[in-house]
Amino acid sequence: MLNRLGVPPLKLLHAADLHIDSPLHGLEKYPDAPVDMIRAASRRATENLVALALDEQVDAVLLAGDVYDGDWRGYDTGLFFQRQLGILGDAGIQVYLVSGNHDAQSQITKNLRLPNNVHKFDTHQSQSIEDPDVGLVVHGQGYARRDVMENLAADYPRAMPGMFNVGLLHTALTGRAGHTKYAPCSVEELVSRGYGYWALGHVHTREVVFEEPHIVFPGNIQGRSIRETGPKGCTLVTVTDKGSVAVEHRDLDVVRWAHLRVDATSADDLDDVCELVRTQLATERDRSDGRLVAARVTVTGRSAAHAELWRERERLTVEVRSIAVDLGEVWVEKVGPGTSPLDAGAGDGVNDVTDMIAGLLRTAKELGTDEDAVRRFVERDPLWSKLSGDVRGEDRLNSSSAEWCAQLLSEASDLLVSMLQEGSR
Repeated sequence: MLNRLGVPPLKLLHAADLHIDSPLHGLEKYPDAPVDMIRAASRRATENLVALALDEQVDAVLLAGDVYDGDWRGYDTGLFFQRQLGILGDAGIQVYLVSGNHDAQSQITKNLRLPNNVHKFDTHQSQSIEDPDVGLVVHGQGYARRDVMENLAADYPRAMPGMFNVGLLHTALTGRAGHTKYAPCSVEELVSRGYGYWALGHVHTREVVFEEPHIVFPGNIQGRSIRETGPKGCTLVTVTDKGSVAVEHRDLDVVRWAHLRVDATSADDLDDVCELVRTQLATERDRSDGRLVAARVTVTGRSAAHAELWRERERLTVEVRSIAVDLGEVWVEKVGPGTSPLDAGAGDGVNDVTDMIAGLLRTAKELGTDEDAVRRFVERDPLWSKLSGDVRGEDRLNSSSAEWCAQLLSEASDLLVSMLQEGSR
């Protein structure tokens, strides 16, 4: 399909969930955390988005909600975004924007004056905005409030003939793990509209949901914590003169979060484990193309080093952070053993130990998810002082989380098993 001027191709840049100036609480508690760099990452990723739009000479940028992270700490957040939009406007690039659930929280956002190249969609009904010069029409509706639980897509119109139709929507579709099911709708419903592309937002993990037509979550442009690992960025959409659509992920992030699970099965001691960690950290750094790697390291597997790792948790942490400093461009957020002891094995004098281990594991199973019982049982025990700071910390101690109990039972059980096994040798 040719655009109205008969000049293919049409190029669009689809991004969502910028979360500019997200506060990222809790970084200060980590030693040597590059707090300023991580907090500035959302702005730098936004600047990368604008630079990419200029480099690719796109016709339009599609922003599918959650530009902000609720109410701003100051007007500078809005002024920064306004300046970036202005740069696009100076280059003749149109911007199509729907508000998401986080944007709807902000009172200041609602009063922000946007440059003339920005088309912000109505929040009370669906709206269609045409650009006849390039043969594009974008259909969208923003959030008037945070908790939009009705199906906004139900009111989007059918495709407009002779134009490339895009649906812009902040939604979790029929549900995605870790995301509230705002503006629920089905893939079949979106396909039925007859659009050439659906630009979605809200889900922070990139996903090509459907291919004909393309229905895409680009993910957020910058990971904000260890829960958002891997490359983050946007989607470049190219529409050919024959109407075919090609999509390509482009990285925008400046800090890359990674959870490294280091298999210590082959390790005999802590030094062996550290060499395995060094190799994996170096690999992650090398494939991150000069970005800062913010890593969590968990040592896993059944290992002869298990007991030493648990006894020398603090040394393990110090050694791994030292490796990160030596490698450069790596910061280690947290280190912890997640190993298991080797089986007690057969041999003289181990039957009693095996019985004790079996009894211990039965007790742990019986405790189950009774959080109060777990607290009373463990806090009276001298082993409490040997558990990790993550488990003993005040925020965890006052928690009613089932996750807290599961971690506590796992660490206590593994530590006891390793001590019993070591004592039997």
